Amino acid sequence: MTIRTLFTLGFLALLAPLHAVEKADANRPVELSLEDQFERKQSLADHRGKIVIVVFGDRKGTDSSRELGSKLHVLFHPSAEGQSPEKARKAPVAPLPGVPAGVPSPDVTVIPVAVAGKVPDLVKGLIRSSLKKDAAELPVWLDFGTAMTDQFGVKEGEPNLVLLDSKGRLRLKLNGMPDKAGFEKVLQLTQNLRAEAAGLR
Repeated sequence: MTIRTLFTLGFLALLAPLHAVEKADANRPVELSLEDQFERKQSLADHRGKIVIVVFGDRKGTDSSRELGSKLHVLFHPSAEGQSPEKARKAPVAPLPGVPAGVPSPDVTVIPVAVAGKVPDLVKGLIRSSLKKDAAELPVWLDFGTAMTDQFGVKEGEPNLVLLDSKGRLRLKLNGMPDKAGFEKVLQLTQNLRAEAAGLR
């Protein structure tokens, strides 16, 4: 999937029917609060106004989840490619076709969540320390319970993904690595939701 293709999808998003988006609950935003590796509280409520893609996986799915999350971030923030993690996080979102000049396009935030499950405090400390070294610039949310499994389900050893609209409502859930069609669906629905947030539909 090239950046040019993404922009094409952005244009098509203005034409594609929004009913293609899968809605788990049309009115209620998803509630989720976890701590990151720095023991800072993180909440989905803090990201209202943005399209949110939560990529999560268990220990065996860590590498594939990281790869998928990075790929999604770069597709919606093209200038992040090849940059340091700190600069990549600050890269501007790709403009959405149809948004007037000078008006910010709705942003897309990719949130990584490590599903560790119920583990002893010693193990929690080891996980946090490891992530502080490997992801010093990127907050990684840590699920030391069953929050992700209870709300979304988790396919072991693979990345899982949920897509939330600008009001925090669940619009798509994928358990397992998406195939080509599934990946393109995620891109298309994300662009649809950006258009919706910008008032273009």
